[in-house]
Amino acid sequence: MTSAIDITQSVKPPRAVFVNFPLGHQTGPPDQPELQRRIVTDAMRAFETITAPATIVELPYVWDANDRSWEDVDYTKGWMPARPSRKDADALETARQEKYRRE
Repeated sequence: MTSAIDITQSVKPPRAVFVNFPLGHQTGPPDQPELQRRIVTDAMRAFETITAPATIVELPYVWDANDRSWEDVDYTKGWMPARPSRKDADALETARQEKYRRE
């Protein structure tokens, strides 16, 4: 499942389902379990029926019919946090790996 159609189109997965929701919320808003179940059920059905490679099925759900301002926030330059320097990223990765090393 994806909410980033441009990225998904560029990587050409074997099959995908697109939901035009804010990034990270492909299964719907918090505290709406019925909607979340419908979205996941529809996605699973789509995955069962897709036969052509790189097919992306767009589900018809709408985040908020009266407010699409989230699109301006999610897709505006600068919405993501600054990328760490290579040195900082390497240090973070080393620290992460240390948690899983066995002596």
